[in-house]
Amino acid sequence: LFDGVYPFYPQQRKVFVFDVSTIIVIVVFLTFACSFLLIIPGIRGRARIYWTLRVLLSLIVGVVIVVVQFTGDWETGWVKANTSYKSFSRALVNVDIGLHVGLAGVNVTLMGNPVNQVNETIDYNEHFAWSFNADYDQSYSEGLERGLPSPILYVAEKFTTQSPCSMHRQYRISSHYASATLWVAFCTWLISNILFSMPVLVYGGYMLLVTGAFMIFSLLSFSTVKNSLMCPIQFGTAILHTGYGGSFWLMLVIGLLCFVAGITVVALHYFNLDLLKTFFDLHEDKAEEYQEMTEVYVNPHFVNKGL
Repeated sequence: LFDGVYPFYPQQRKVFVFDVSTIIVIVVFLTFACSFLLIIPGIRGRARIYWTLRVLLSLIVGVVIVVVQFTGDWETGWVKANTSYKSFSRALVNVDIGLHVGLAGVNVTLMGNPVNQVNETIDYNEHFAWSFNADYDQSYSEGLERGLPSPILYVAEKFTTQSPCSMHRQYRISSHYASATLWVAFCTWLISNILFSMPVLVYGGYMLLVTGAFMIFSLLSFSTVKNSLMCPIQFGTAILHTGYGGSFWLMLVIGLLCFVAGITVVALHYFNLDLLKTFFDLHEDKAEEYQEMTEVYVNPHFVNKGL
């Protein structure tokens, strides 16, 4: 015991925006991008610019769809508070408390202002998962056993299944549906790339529209938690308010980009097909086919007989 209070034990901390899964996904897509850049010099003429735009835009859409599955800033909030640091202690600390909600769980951040107070370094970032293979209540119980600071436990308790706030059910269900629709969007993105590699460009445009639609569906699914009553997270007179984070707005931008790209492809198919074929490097191939078809040998013997 330390002054009648149980000591704090070291724990693993997880970054709330980037973790190992996010870094792996980014490295994989960067490898694809670098591999394509190595073959760019072998493409001749303006087709080199068109290929670069198509491939890089497609990779950006794909990496965003996958990465936001693992980020923790779909919804974020911060508050400054003067609150107790330990249980059974009257000592108050001045801290910044952050809440970061992702599709796989929540991160609670506690940072002292200044960092060193009450003879300790106050710099915590704890992750509590609610994915299918994780037990949120078990993570919370482990936090209690490790002796996490009171503000972290107070925020994490709001999301437990036993809490009367019902925030766990609201966030968990909406996050699972958002994650499922994003994986469907990833599949339609793959199909659109396959169709764009074939002479069926308009169907690739349709699949881009479907991809953008599923991205918007994921945002609508996650935003449903705002339609229900939320328990206030209050520290004295300070209240922790949350708002949509970077991953939410990034997904909205990429979804609208897919809509714009899909509409553009479909419109060009019906109003300016030659420009569309030129952009996808198909116009020159057709011209060569037509040129080969015009070079036909005609036997004069059959011409003289009128055949």
